[in-house]
Amino acid sequence: MRFQVATAIIATTLVTGIHAFSFVPSRGASSIATIPRSKQQSTRNKNGLVMKDESASKFSLSNLFSGDGAAASSASLRGSATLEPHPSKRDHINPLNALYPPNRQSTEASDAAASPPLPFHPAVQSGILDNGFSYVFLPNRSPPGRFEAHLQVFSGSSDELEPQQGIAHLTEHVAYMGSRKRERLFGTGSQTNAYTDFHHTVFYAACPTVAPGGRGVPMLPMALDALCDVIEARCDPARIEKERQAVLSEMTMVNTIEYRVECQILSTLHRENRLAKRFPIGKESLIQSWMQDDVKTWHRTHYRPDNVLLYVVGDLDPEDVQKTIQEKFGHLTAERQGSQIKLPELKKEASDLADAVVGGTMKQAQSWHYPPVRHDFCVGEGVKDVLDAAGDAGQLIVAEKAESDISVYDIHLQQPYDLDDKVQFLKEAEMGPGKIIRPHIFKHELLQNFSFHLFAKRPVEPIKDMASFRRGLARRVCLAALQIRLNVGGRSDDPAFTFVEFNQLDSAREGCAVCSLDMTSEPERWEEAVEKSISEIRKLGLFGVTPGEMERYASALLTDAEQLAAQGDMISHSDQLAYLMETVANGHTFMSPEQSYTVTEQALSTLTLEEVNEAAAELCSHITGLKDGEVTSEGVLVAVACTPKSALMDIDEDKLCAAIRRACILDVEPVEDVTVPHTLVTAEELDQATADHPPKWEPGHFSDGTPDTPADRITRPFTLRRLGNGMKVGISQNAAESQRGHLRLVAPGGRDAEERLGFKSGSLAVGARAMQEGGSFGRFTREQVELFAVDHLIMVEINCNEEALTMDFVFPTTNVGNSGYGDEKQLGITGTESVLQIVREILVDFNWEEDALGRSKQSYRTAHESLGKSLEGKSTEMIMEAVASSDQRFLSIGVDTVNAVTLEDATNAVMSQLIPSDLEISVSGDFVVNDVLDMILKYLGTIPADINSQYKVEEKSHDFSGVPALQLPGKHLDLELEDSDPRAVAYVAGAAPNSWGFLADGSTVAQRVSEADKRASDYDKQRRAHPLFANAALSLVSEIANRRLFSTVRERKQLTYDANFSLTGFERLKGGWFLVTVTASKEKAQAALEACKETLEALRRTNPISPDNLESAKRVVLNRHEGELRTSSYWATMMSGIQEESIPLKGPLSVTDFHAVIESMTTKDLQLTLDCMGLEEKELYTAIGKTVQPEGLVDDGIVKASATAGVGRGGALRG
Repeated sequence: MRFQVATAIIATTLVTGIHAFSFVPSRGASSIATIPRSKQQSTRNKNGLVMKDESASKFSLSNLFSGDGAAASSASLRGSATLEPHPSKRDHINPLNALYPPNRQSTEASDAAASPPLPFHPAVQSGILDNGFSYVFLPNRSPPGRFEAHLQVFSGSSDELEPQQGIAHLTEHVAYMGSRKRERLFGTGSQTNAYTDFHHTVFYAACPTVAPGGRGVPMLPMALDALCDVIEARCDPARIEKERQAVLSEMTMVNTIEYRVECQILSTLHRENRLAKRFPIGKESLIQSWMQDDVKTWHRTHYRPDNVLLYVVGDLDPEDVQKTIQEKFGHLTAERQGSQIKLPELKKEASDLADAVVGGTMKQAQSWHYPPVRHDFCVGEGVKDVLDAAGDAGQLIVAEKAESDISVYDIHLQQPYDLDDKVQFLKEAEMGPGKIIRPHIFKHELLQNFSFHLFAKRPVEPIKDMASFRRGLARRVCLAALQIRLNVGGRSDDPAFTFVEFNQLDSAREGCAVCSLDMTSEPERWEEAVEKSISEIRKLGLFGVTPGEMERYASALLTDAEQLAAQGDMISHSDQLAYLMETVANGHTFMSPEQSYTVTEQALSTLTLEEVNEAAAELCSHITGLKDGEVTSEGVLVAVACTPKSALMDIDEDKLCAAIRRACILDVEPVEDVTVPHTLVTAEELDQATADHPPKWEPGHFSDGTPDTPADRITRPFTLRRLGNGMKVGISQNAAESQRGHLRLVAPGGRDAEERLGFKSGSLAVGARAMQEGGSFGRFTREQVELFAVDHLIMVEINCNEEALTMDFVFPTTNVGNSGYGDEKQLGITGTESVLQIVREILVDFNWEEDALGRSKQSYRTAHESLGKSLEGKSTEMIMEAVASSDQRFLSIGVDTVNAVTLEDATNAVMSQLIPSDLEISVSGDFVVNDVLDMILKYLGTIPADINSQYKVEEKSHDFSGVPALQLPGKHLDLELEDSDPRAVAYVAGAAPNSWGFLADGSTVAQRVSEADKRASDYDKQRRAHPLFANAALSLVSEIANRRLFSTVRERKQLTYDANFSLTGFERLKGGWFLVTVTASKEKAQAALEACKETLEALRRTNPISPDNLESAKRVVLNRHEGELRTSSYWATMMSGIQEESIPLKGPLSVTDFHAVIESMTTKDLQLTLDCMGLEEKELYTAIGKTVQPEGLVDDGIVKASATAGVGRGGALRG
């Protein structure tokens, strides 16, 4: 059941979060615009920005663009009157974009009848201090009593000069980690961090509004002090050295094969601009060489008031916010920063770069948030390039220089430089008249599958009025329709691709919108996969969407907007901030959820099929136009294929282009609408089921000492009962996620049951995945069921782990599958009812399909083979195999094991777990509990108690076994993996309790603590007897261990970027393991491992847990718990197992007493809990995995593996 809808496409927000992977097209060859200064004077462009008139005008760009006018140079600003102007500060567009006060006033005053402007969020406030410092504040009360502040510096790796590659990231580390004022936030329940990307560096603090301790001290001044401290960073040599080592370790850590693939993609996509040569991680040789003056020169060049933007979102008073911002940042001046730039040669070159940035880049032409780039855009015929249009409007500012100097500066880095990575790329090729493609092949021995990426870059269209808003909605309808076609209709009995996605996203980090096709397949089927995926896109471009698709996805968009509006001020600070930052960055109008819903309904009520199909033709024009005789977009397509380095993979750039060409000339036919059921279970069927098996409620029963709960009353914080057929039910109301719900079905067993019940190894896991890949119920086909789920916005995920089969359903709680608008709207059934119908059909009428099993087996084969090519994956498997004594329950499922599973094996194993009396259903959401209880009684209570009993396997004991006893003494393991780049990872592992304190021998943490503390008071004995005691102690121990590893291995010894302590966290299996993971250079791997062991030993003996350690950990654990309580998925997880006998200590008390138990913990409790783990030297298992260069490795001209900007596609480097 691949019900996962591409939420990035359906979501109501108009722009993507900064974590989204979005690539954007570039413009053709262009140099810096050369507009004479005389033509720029007294010119007002369309954005209401006044160009500088040096004669009589009293306006200045400093005042109008960045607010840093005459007042900023007044003597009142700490001596700025006596300082020279900052060498890199230029008049530029204000980063507030649509929220820049003159722009906002102009928009709100517009009376354009043809396309009225979109409304601004009524509560959002923005302003500019006299020194040019810009800020945005959005009041928000979710959660109450907290706020977030993000300081965005508009300089990232793309702003670096040739000898500065990587310095933006290093400076972020130095400024963040070297802030003494940030350290004052420790122990207050605050979280801080920082990250660097192509286009910016961001520092943030998430804090309570009042400091703990009962004194009522406001936290906003402290948070802003910390953020201001990074602008005034001291750049101490000792801190630089510490962070140098951390960054070098991070360089090794991030250099996975996934990073290298992203590096290849980005460097090909952005070949015409700086992004191809300015990845945030930088150059190792340069990072090793920088001294204090280097770091301080970068910092003082870019960390200045006109080049930052502060966002504050939270439960704060607007007047206090504005007053505090003025107090904390008003004294800053660019002149003072500039006076501390120490390296004159870099000062001069940075000044030249600054001239070029405002003279010919997207940063000045469209948004100061964008990197200083140009793009080879792929747009319709006659569409004017963004930079040309900005030049004509007088928005680009060209410095007055000698004629010989104009446009000479190579801002787009098209010339070769000494530090460039060695690259061999096929030059752009013509696919036909006016049809240009830039292909590239990346081959590597660590790649397992073939992946294909086809891009077209387009300008970001600011969403400011109804016309642009309608176009945005039309594009989203098209994208949703195509993605579902690819997921549902495109998956044949033997699909050519294993993953495919087509999307277009605005990307501030790249300064454009990127239309992308991303696809993976088995290597030997790459040509078939390219043909199939491109054909589906061509169908959309040529024929558009069907009427049924139009209704389906327009309805989904409206429902999603309605849900967002219903959340109102319950949207979290972090979600509001992410949306606000991306909206501002791309120049969109920032609306409230309620405004967005009103505008969405208004637009969709009149949106026509013709408009949507026009959007489809535009979206796909770069592909449909590759066929001779068809109109194409003008510009460059980018095609990247990543393949295993194998003699069997006979592919090069020419063959890739030929395959694309063949796919584009195939004839395609329009799709036909599928008849989608409005309900999976008819009223007649339910009536019959009720008559045959009358449902009833029975009391809830628990094993933690809580009395049975009544079968006829609602209880708080959750209602816990059982159905007459034995199914356990838990329900909680959670209004924090408005109109959303989460249902979790748990069948205890998992891979432990494979062994315990005598099923073929791997059959439960492979069967669970086959159920996910299938989805046919009774008389309905898989396509009908999946479209039913799409219509009702339901997402389903089915998994099997070591101890349970779980099914997770995310759904709307309101009426969905509606049709029509306004008074003519016809309501469908609720999402809650829809999901219960699906659960019922899974249990009573699921159709097992051979092709679904085939897809499941292929997925497991790929995962296992990929594990063998991952240093982290293979090393983790090695140490887990050692500590688990090769027990297959805890290891990856091998290819031979997967291949041996038949459809009968999978069916018997999975269905044996789906006996009603063994199941537990946990539901949380924004609904009326009584209504949901009635629906559960109707749909699940009428399932016969003996359903699936033909699959049941009788067992002597229902008890779960424990993990294998750890073989002592421990041992050290080494692993080598062939890879062209040097990397290493180290591990320390040992025995640990499970989540509830049970050890492998059956004893418990509580028992061992009691035996070790014979003189414990009656109060302590009572505390430690609480069912949650061990769970709480282990949570705190994990938090403290992670903090100690950070301070010792990273901060003091400077051996790694990060070290992590984790527990396996089993709930039913007795026992488990702890695992410390540390990434380091090959040379430092052994030292890093020893430092981790030393840290654990110190925690036990020489430097035990202090009261401060404990209090800080309590704040973190409690704050995390409070934050997660706002999510329905967390409630569903907490309720799962509460009525399950196989988790005897988990009951209602584990939720109701959480705060009290955490607060009651003492340092002695935690020290005694540590003694329950296998932390002695003889009990430890250690391992080091290292890469070794393959024999006969030759330089093939491939781009060296520089880590790109994030895990996954489009992320930033976290400080």
